[in-house]
Amino acid sequence: MDAAQTIRDAVSKIFELRRESVSNPQLGSAIAAVKQFQARRFAFTYGDILKAGPYQGAAEFFLEELYGEKDYSHRDTQFARIAGAMQKLLPKPAVATAVLLAQLHLLTEELDFAMGEAWLEGLQSPRPSAKTVDPTFADSPLHYVEAWQKVGQAQNRSLQLTHVLNMGRDLDRLTRMPGLRLVLKMMRRPAEAAGLSDLQHFLEHGFDTFAKMGQNKQSVTGFLSLIEQRETSLMDDLFSQTPESMATFFGAI
Repeated sequence: MDAAQTIRDAVSKIFELRRESVSNPQLGSAIAAVKQFQARRFAFTYGDILKAGPYQGAAEFFLEELYGEKDYSHRDTQFARIAGAMQKLLPKPAVATAVLLAQLHLLTEELDFAMGEAWLEGLQSPRPSAKTVDPTFADSPLHYVEAWQKVGQAQNRSLQLTHVLNMGRDLDRLTRMPGLRLVLKMMRRPAEAAGLSDLQHFLEHGFDTFAKMGQNKQSVTGFLSLIEQRETSLMDDLFSQTPESMATFFGAI
């Protein structure tokens, strides 16, 4: 399967998940609650580097573009629309990065969807804290950990992290390709005129963030190593610790 078709197929599956969540408002609210908690969790885990330092820009990029709670549907639509053109016009490494982004986004949406289902089931179970099935009522830390452990999928969680790290490495490599930043700049007005501003923002944001950090060759490596260490440690704890102990750990979020 070529790159453009891979991107289109991934976006199509993402839209199927979204249509299902829209058709079930309680499930949609539960998925939104999962995403909101995950964004807060990332900000909590990386609060030290989000405040200042050489990793600040990259951490903000990851929070906004990969771990955030915002609606990416406009970017996804734009992505699918120009998948063929991207395959023809962009260098192969850039196309490979676009494919990786689509695969990462699909995997994330699949996991979030499963988490939303488990979150909603947890709210509907008989317990003192579950006084309503309103997903916004949840004891977020406890329900999140319970949903995580119910969903499981350790292999896909590991793959998700691998995709995130590879995305960072790809963006770093792309910043070293002569002329690519100029190409992105030239694309800005045509992209806006064609209704592709969200996708253009992602490309420029990612390129500029890693280009700036890449001025120090050790910064990108250090940042990605930090992400790998903290996320791996957190995943290990989420799979092995009791929901109550992890909920206490997350209590400051």
